[in-house]
Amino acid sequence: MAHLIDGKKLSAQVLQEVASEVKMLRAEHDIVPTLAVVLVGEDPASQVYVRNKVNRAEEAGVCSISHHLDAECTQDVLNKLIDDLNNDPQVHGILVQLPLPSHLNEEEVIAAIHPLKDVDGFHPLNVGALASGRPSLVPCTPQGCMIMLHQVHPDMSGKNAVIVGRSNIVGKPMAALLLQENCTVTIVHSRTKNIESLCRNADIVVAAVGRAKLINADWIRPGATVIDVGINAIDVDGKRKLTGDVDFESVAPIAGAITPVPGGVGPMTIACLLLNTTRAAKRQSDKT
Repeated sequence: MAHLIDGKKLSAQVLQEVASEVKMLRAEHDIVPTLAVVLVGEDPASQVYVRNKVNRAEEAGVCSISHHLDAECTQDVLNKLIDDLNNDPQVHGILVQLPLPSHLNEEEVIAAIHPLKDVDGFHPLNVGALASGRPSLVPCTPQGCMIMLHQVHPDMSGKNAVIVGRSNIVGKPMAALLLQENCTVTIVHSRTKNIESLCRNADIVVAAVGRAKLINADWIRPGATVIDVGINAIDVDGKRKLTGDVDFESVAPIAGAITPVPGGVGPMTIACLLLNTTRAAKRQSDKT
């Protein structure tokens, strides 16, 4: 049976490190890392995500400020709020919860956030810095995946890594991070031929495609490390259940290590958001 990579346990360790950094910044420099979270509309899942982020922030000593706009707000209203937060020296990180209502332009919103306050790591300047191997704020989910991978592979040099999914949020930044670790990286997607055989050659498989239980035991080489980023709600015996992109029951007996869903990558994403907020506060205050 595969070693279970416990995201809850690891995220608690990251949050402990964040709390120590926050305490130091408060005591030595009178800096309180502050995260502004913007929620537009009443999407239930987004409300849960925001509540979890705010709760974890409080636990780590990070100050959080919530801004809730109604679903009918205009692009100008949202852009004005972001501009105000950009110019507020007390705010170190800005997170606009996605997805936004369909009438709002997400790309415009992401580009409006100052790169130094872009704790999601989605701004084009941060994306470019990551791609070219320069210091930047890194997207939280891929960053969390890398922390989990380092638990199994302290040295990933020469490993074959396959990423299932090519999104800007996970797939592409994940590829950049794995390349920095000297992995040989392949991204597979809906147009890729022979996906299963490519995955079977991998030492590391990162699943981030958003299709419940797509990846089964036939896709995985014995002993491979499997990171499951997917979160999908399915019906099981009349009840809603969360499951990943990986068929955990069939893959776990043959993989060397695997993340569960829930309790895997999810908690790491929030922990890395707060890690980014602390890093942003230090950079903006020249305390790096």
